[in-house]
Amino acid sequence: MSKETWKLLEVEDLKKHFPLRKGRLGLKDIETVKAVDGVSFYINQGETFGLVGESGSGKTTVGRTILRAIEPDSGKVMIRLTPEEATDILALDRKHLKAFRKQMQLIFQDPYSSLNPRMTVRDIIAEPLIINKIYNGSQLEERVREIANQCRLNVEHLRRFPHAFSGGQRQRIGIARALALNPRLIVCDEPVSALDVSVQAEILNLLIDLQNTLSLTYLFVAHDLSVIEYICDRIGVMYLGRIVEMAPTVELFSRPLHPYTEALMSAIPAPDPDAPMKPAILQGEIPSPTNPPSGCHLHPRCRYAQEICRKERPEWKEYGPDHFSACHFSSTLDLMATTSG
Repeated sequence: MSKETWKLLEVEDLKKHFPLRKGRLGLKDIETVKAVDGVSFYINQGETFGLVGESGSGKTTVGRTILRAIEPDSGKVMIRLTPEEATDILALDRKHLKAFRKQMQLIFQDPYSSLNPRMTVRDIIAEPLIINKIYNGSQLEERVREIANQCRLNVEHLRRFPHAFSGGQRQRIGIARALALNPRLIVCDEPVSALDVSVQAEILNLLIDLQNTLSLTYLFVAHDLSVIEYICDRIGVMYLGRIVEMAPTVELFSRPLHPYTEALMSAIPAPDPDAPMKPAILQGEIPSPTNPPSGCHLHPRCRYAQEICRKERPEWKEYGPDHFSACHFSSTLDLMATTSG
């Protein structure tokens, strides 16, 4: 990683609400899905920041909104390519956004559907370079081979089509495509969730090696806390469109302050297969984002909930160096810390 550190990405009060019409013909009153509801965080240059939560928490929408693959309703997304140079992504017009997108790329979740089956690996990697008119001729071919080598793909692979590869190899191709334009920030949208466990570590180690070599900054989205623990420097825990806890990885796993974080940790498989199973801490399913519970959104599922949790939204407070939580009882609860081993 780079020795000089600064906030490469800073997100402030990001919101994305989707209108949803009711009724069979969609003619009744509009409901609103609060997919992202006031999210704020930062990522230092060369750091990996993880967003974790159940399906429907809004974590993927955050990543795509930052890239403006989905247009946000409000908020700020500041990118600093140098400590002195700040750009508000949400304020860019289409022309300047297209140019700036070279600095921000996405690694997709599904390596099977994210690659064009009619293109060779060489063409997939070369496409962004050709579209942006960065290389041509022998320079283009040299750059494609360089990227392939960085992603542990050999020259023979470049002539093949995606169907000839395993899931892990296809994800390497997707990573190579994301690297083509020398981005500074990469949003990794559950990049290993569709892969076998035996392959996941290989892809995670590749991402770590590339980060160290190329000084990359990652926003890593996942639902598996054990994966997040392995690769991330800092973690934001999301529930129903909001970040409910944020801390450095070691601190979060040794001293969780929010009941939802504790619940996610309880779902991590024990290293010892003979160890007794941990009890399920949360009750029921995640509520509908069209009508989230009042007060603390978690209170219908939380075993620690009191009357204040039903009535008042908890404040976002710092309880230690860079350790934040939004729970009325973060300072008094003795939550279960764990590690995947």
